[in-house]
Amino acid sequence: MADRTEHDIADPALADLGQQRIAWADANMPVLASIRERFAKERPLDGVRVAACLHVTTETANLLRTLSAGGAKVYACASNPLSTQDDVAASLVRDEGIPTYAVKGESSDLYYAHIDAILDAHPGLTMDDGCDLVSRLHKDRPGQVKEVLAGTEETTTGVIRLRAMQKDGALGYPIVAVNDASTKHMFDNRYGTGQSTIDGIVRATNILLAGKRMVVAGYGYCGKGVASRARGMGAQVIVCEVDPLRALEAVMDGFRVEPMEIAAREGEIFVTVTGDRDVLRREHFQLMPDGALLANAGHFDIEIDLASLADLAGATRRSVRPGVEEFLVPHHTGEPTRVLVIAQGRLVNLGAAEGHPAAVMDMSFANQALVAEWVVKHGKNLEPEVLGVPEEIDSEVARLKLASMGVEIDILTPAQQEYLSSWATGT
Repeated sequence: MADRTEHDIADPALADLGQQRIAWADANMPVLASIRERFAKERPLDGVRVAACLHVTTETANLLRTLSAGGAKVYACASNPLSTQDDVAASLVRDEGIPTYAVKGESSDLYYAHIDAILDAHPGLTMDDGCDLVSRLHKDRPGQVKEVLAGTEETTTGVIRLRAMQKDGALGYPIVAVNDASTKHMFDNRYGTGQSTIDGIVRATNILLAGKRMVVAGYGYCGKGVASRARGMGAQVIVCEVDPLRALEAVMDGFRVEPMEIAAREGEIFVTVTGDRDVLRREHFQLMPDGALLANAGHFDIEIDLASLADLAGATRRSVRPGVEEFLVPHHTGEPTRVLVIAQGRLVNLGAAEGHPAAVMDMSFANQALVAEWVVKHGKNLEPEVLGVPEEIDSEVARLKLASMGVEIDILTPAQQEYLSSWATGT
């Protein structure tokens, strides 16, 4: 156990609970555990300073432990003001000796102060979830950008921002879009977000989903997961989309697809998961039925136009349950109606629950660890652009996950391999 003073956490006394919960998650993350065992022997990250701006959860703790086992000096902060698990932060400091700057419910000013604290370590590798760390580094510390060999990005929203930076010629070093790995977005986004979003809504409200009309805004992998899980629990799901291909897919999957202007009149529960802003806005709030529940499963709290909602409600807003706020707004019919917001419009699965199950994050964070090893080895030869996860890493994560589940698959025969690589054989 290391004795560290470099931290800003809520309560060091929570470390015992954090240690227990980290161990519980670790038992459900066999792929990452096998990588950590190898890293401890080979030390592929020896001497690398890693600034990790991620959700400070039990699963993230096991990623950070893996990086440390590989020889990295890790500095951690939260990637969302509401996503920190304070007991986990306490254990990271006490048991792992990882300087951690994260407090659940921290103000915006403290949130960015914590990002600055880990940037003060002058990292050579960045790990981001939403691009706030990378954006802060490029905008406020341009002279420090050249010190960074490479980075990784965990979420769709962050990848969108990074590609915008690359398009503008503003990206100063290569960053691997871990989010785009098949073993990340096909499983973490769909199964993880699907389950944990429903978990957050139910924990915050104790509402029965069966029979409720749920509007899901966005039908990417995350939206598909939410819609599928909600339907599985008996909800009547309506999908809102702007992309015709995704809208068509939702229709073919058996969901009703409508513009938000129409869906707003019908929905009892609304979930935004688009990566864009103002998905639910003033004109929609005034159409919603009394008691409509609003939850955001996108990375940032801008998907619901909370400023307009607050303006409509004025002083008529109050807390009605822990993590649930009621706004009384003028309805288009002339009668005031109640609109309820869960977790301040922030990530509902982390603001009102514990985030993704460890078994799903096992693959996402296995990608993070292996990509960190890869960029340390190859970073000097990479261009400052957004890169995909190497196919061999994606395949290795899938192979390790199947092995941990006791699942075997077929192997191509030499004749099959030759046929797939040849053009000569036909009918």
